[in-house]
Amino acid sequence: MDTSRSGRRAAIGAVTALLLLVLTAVAGPTATADSHPPPAADPAAIRDWNVIATDTISANLGPTRPSGQVVIWHGFVSAAVYNAVVGIQRTYAPYKWRARGPSTASPEAAAVTAAHRVLLTYFPASQASLDAAYAASLAKIPDGRAKRQGVAFGERAADHLIELREDDGRFAPVEFTAAPAPGVWRPTPPAHLPFIDPWLGKLRPLLLTSPSQFRPGGPPALSSARYAQDVNEVKTMGAKTGSSRTAQQTETALFFGGNLAVQLQSAFRDHTARHHLDIADTARIFAAANASATDAVVTAWDAKLHYGFWRPITAIQLADTDGNPATDADPQWQPLLVTPPHPDYLSGHTTVAGAVMRTLTGILGTTHLDLNVPSEITGTTRHYEEAAQFNEDMINARVWAGIHFRTADVVGCRAGNRIGVWALTHYFQPLRPAGPHAVPPAQQMCPQGSAS
Repeated sequence: MDTSRSGRRAAIGAVTALLLLVLTAVAGPTATADSHPPPAADPAAIRDWNVIATDTISANLGPTRPSGQVVIWHGFVSAAVYNAVVGIQRTYAPYKWRARGPSTASPEAAAVTAAHRVLLTYFPASQASLDAAYAASLAKIPDGRAKRQGVAFGERAADHLIELREDDGRFAPVEFTAAPAPGVWRPTPPAHLPFIDPWLGKLRPLLLTSPSQFRPGGPPALSSARYAQDVNEVKTMGAKTGSSRTAQQTETALFFGGNLAVQLQSAFRDHTARHHLDIADTARIFAAANASATDAVVTAWDAKLHYGFWRPITAIQLADTDGNPATDADPQWQPLLVTPPHPDYLSGHTTVAGAVMRTLTGILGTTHLDLNVPSEITGTTRHYEEAAQFNEDMINARVWAGIHFRTADVVGCRAGNRIGVWALTHYFQPLRPAGPHAVPPAQQMCPQGSAS
């Protein structure tokens, strides 16, 4: 009996050991990880395709186009990428979309696919370079179901954005027809170009209800003291020669004298990388900031079309026609920078800056931005810790460059600020309970006065 029991115990022990060995081999940690790797979700893919978008837009529009049109295309691409990512990860509310992708899909594959498809749709002349970049991006993502699902959902996100933007007013035959008169814009030297891309003022916004939703009141009356103050300040501080600017003020004017959209995209890439944001948070910053900037351009161009206010070079050279005894004409006056071919009020640069700064501070929950902004004009990079400082420098830069009156700059910043608040109140909201810093800071980030 003892021998029989011992034999049965030995047999049971052998079977148990064998079962444990099999279960370990089948269900062990290594096997599980190999069988179900997490979907590819590298946020660097969003930054890479932001560079590709920047280069593609520049190649098609020209690197120095004096228009807000560049911003519009970044808004479209970023919105599609955002939907592709958050529709899978479900961390933030999608932009004007209810679709949800499979949780097993690769957000990375979805993001690069959405960016590629939107850019290819709007810039078909760049197909060769876009297709090559897309193939390189997909090659970094492991083959399998997650990749296939991500590609499919990215295509859906792009197609939805493209459908949303159908018949939105792009390239509509809008003209500025106001006859030249005191206070009225007209083409400026040296090239005397017509109003560039006036259709931007009629474009259907991405976030706002209409182009005129945040249209401010008009510029100062020609007979007013504020108008005279604006004219005399830019006449003194914005002159090409004989100005009272310091070297630092001249550098500031030049620093912001190039393509603001390119400067901002670089700053977004640097910030999201240094702060190690995940793919959803990275997509959100690009989408919210670029969508706000898009509507800032629309708002600024709406005001330019509606008010058609003349530029400083015209106002100073023809000051003897404005009826204001506090201004004096200087027919030879020239600004530091060439005046862009569109009216003064509102300033596109400061409206975009105001919108982006308000949006970023709302997302980050603080006015401390930690933003590194480069300039292709000066070849330097500036670090901005505070949103208010960025706005102040931008406002001053356009006055010191001789191309905007201070009122157009300050009012533009404030309009942009309102756009940023609207953006985060109605879009890009977390789907999970908000944290203590989810509400945008209430501090005023635009200067209070009309002149310094």
